[in-house]
Amino acid sequence: MKILITGGAGFIGSHLADRLHDEGHEVTVIDNLSTGRYSNIEHLEGKERFRLIIDTVLNEKLMEELIKETDRVFHMASAVGVKLIMERPVQTIETIFKGTDVVLGFCARYRKRVLIPSTSEVYGKGTAVPFKEEDDILKGSTSKHRWAYACAKELDEFLALAHWKESRLPVVVVRLFNTVGPRQTGQYGMVVPRFVKAAIENKPLYVYGDGTQSRCFAHVADVVEALIKLLETPACFGQVINIGNDKEVTIKELAEKVIKLTKSESSIRFIPYEEVYGDGFEDMRRRVPCLDKARKLISYNPTRTLEDIINDVARYFQKSKLVEGVLVE
Repeated sequence: MKILITGGAGFIGSHLADRLHDEGHEVTVIDNLSTGRYSNIEHLEGKERFRLIIDTVLNEKLMEELIKETDRVFHMASAVGVKLIMERPVQTIETIFKGTDVVLGFCARYRKRVLIPSTSEVYGKGTAVPFKEEDDILKGSTSKHRWAYACAKELDEFLALAHWKESRLPVVVVRLFNTVGPRQTGQYGMVVPRFVKAAIENKPLYVYGDGTQSRCFAHVADVVEALIKLLETPACFGQVINIGNDKEVTIKELAEKVIKLTKSESSIRFIPYEEVYGDGFEDMRRRVPCLDKARKLISYNPTRTLEDIINDVARYFQKSKLVEGVLVE
C-alpha cells in the first residue's frame, strides 16, 4: 500500500515509517522539521519505496495531492511536549487544529483511512483512575496555558468523530499515554530521555514537584504495532481508543530506576514546577489508561517493560555519543 505519515520525522512517526517500510509498503513522510529531526529518517532516504517531503501540512495544495494518491494516512504531525506548550501556546493550538482540519477534509473528500493521535492530556483533571474513553472530562481555566494542548487535541477528536458521523469517514482516534523509546529527546520536557541523558553524564536528575506524581510509560515499538492494527481494523472506525501501558510508577521511583540501570553516580534533586514552566502550570497526580477497549478490538498487549524502555533509551544516547562525540539533544 501507499502510506502517508505526517510528522514522520518525529519520534513516533519515524518508528512508524521504519515499521511500514520494512513491511514492504510505499512510505511518504511530510515534516517541516520544527520538532521532528532529519536524523530520525536519514537512514531511509535513498531507499526504494520511501519519499521525504520537507513541508507543512498547512500547504493545502500539496496535502490534497499526497492524500489523493495514498491508501492510508497516519496524521502524526503535532506540537509536542509540555515545555513547548507552555512557551508557545499559539503555535500549539494552530499547529494541531489547523493541520488536522486540512488532513481530515481531504481524507473525507477522497475516502481515505486516517488515524488521528490524541493524548492522555485530554483526561484533564480526572481522578477516576484508570481513565476510560467514555469518562466525563474536567479541564482547568483557559487562563492556564497548560490546557491549550489538551483542548486543541480534544477539538481534533470532535472533528474526527463528526466526519465519522456525517460521512462514515474511516477514522480512528487514539489517545496515547507517555510513549517512550529511542530517538525521543528531553528537549520539550519528556521525562525519561531527560533522566537517562543526565544519568549517563552523571549529572543531577531534576524531579519537578515532589516526585509522588505517577505516570505509565509505553515502549514506542508496542505503540507502533498498535497504531497499524487499529487502522486495519474496521471495528475501530469512529472510535476513541487508549493506547499505552497500564503499569504505574512515580517520577521519584523512575529517577531511582534510571540511576540504578545506568549505574550512574547522579543525585536526585527536586525543584518546584513554577521554576521550570513559570506561573500557571498545573500537573496531574496520576495518569493511568484503561486498556480494555484496545484489548478487545485488536488484542492489544504491550510486552516491553519500563526496564526495556530505559535500557533502549540509554543505548540510543550512548551510541549517539560514540558516533557524534556528543549526546544528541
